[in-house]
Amino acid sequence: MFSIGNAKQFITEARSELRKVTWPTKQQTMSSTWVVIVVTFVLAAFLGLVDLFLSKGIGFIIK
Repeated sequence: MFSIGNAKQFITEARSELRKVTWPTKQQTMSSTWVVIVVTFVLAAFLGLVDLFLSKGIGFIIK
């Protein structure tokens, strides 16, 4: 079951693990964010074009 002792132990262990984390710098975070944004837009454009061509192709076949 759940007890106060278990909660204290969990919090203590969680804080201990968080101290071991190597956090990214502001520059690394900004660079990663831009990469995600650019890849998202490129993928959206690609999927939009594929959808457009497939819908036009299916429309041409149906007619």
